[in-house]
Amino acid sequence: MENTFKDPARKLLALFFVCAGLMHFIRPRTFIEITPSYLPKRKEIVYASGAFEILGGLGLLFPFSRRIAAKGLVTLLYAVFPVNLNMAINKIDCGFIPKWLLWARLPMQFLLISGINILAEDAKEK
Repeated sequence: MENTFKDPARKLLALFFVCAGLMHFIRPRTFIEITPSYLPKRKEIVYASGAFEILGGLGLLFPFSRRIAAKGLVTLLYAVFPVNLNMAINKIDCGFIPKWLLWARLPMQFLLISGINILAEDAKEK
């Protein structure tokens, strides 16, 4: 039985990651500022994470790449968690995220990870 929820949700998730990844190239300074200062080569980290978000988002759209894209995006979400935590702890204002959302999005990140895994499951069946 086809799950009619998965296809639109997968496309929406793909669009989210592609747009988020593009923002790393459109507004890199914003992402560099939220990256913890103890990390070296923050600019390169921002561009690499943006590229991986774009690739992961696109990969979710195709059955042959869906599982590896999902694994990559989950890994990326775990890797950027310290950045999001840094934003919340230090109340870093990047101009487009309300202060209350800095904390609220931390647990949402784990819900997103669960959603990615669910939406990639059907690739195992095919």
